[in-house]
Amino acid sequence: MEHSTVRLVAPRGTPLAEGKVRATVIATAHAIAERIGIPITHIQTDERTIQVTLDCGQVESVGFMAELMRLTNAWYVGKFNAPPLWGPETTEDDAL
Repeated sequence: MEHSTVRLVAPRGTPLAEGKVRATVIATAHAIAERIGIPITHIQTDERTIQVTLDCGQVESVGFMAELMRLTNAWYVGKFNAPPLWGPETTEDDAL
């Protein structure tokens, strides 16, 4: 079986240092994998990053991470009234 490793990195702060945030991101990864039938071989996190190794090809792993990013960003923004958990860091110049 082919393995692919994908990673999301928070562009600001250390949001995964918060236990509830880290647990929710990990639980969401497991739920997505179960729903789409792709086994997770390994999950590693630190204060800013989640890295997931899946038993699938690169295309499927990119789709998995896109869904993880979408779901956890929506949860994080709604829960904490904060910028998205994942994505590019913005500056005041970007807002103009």
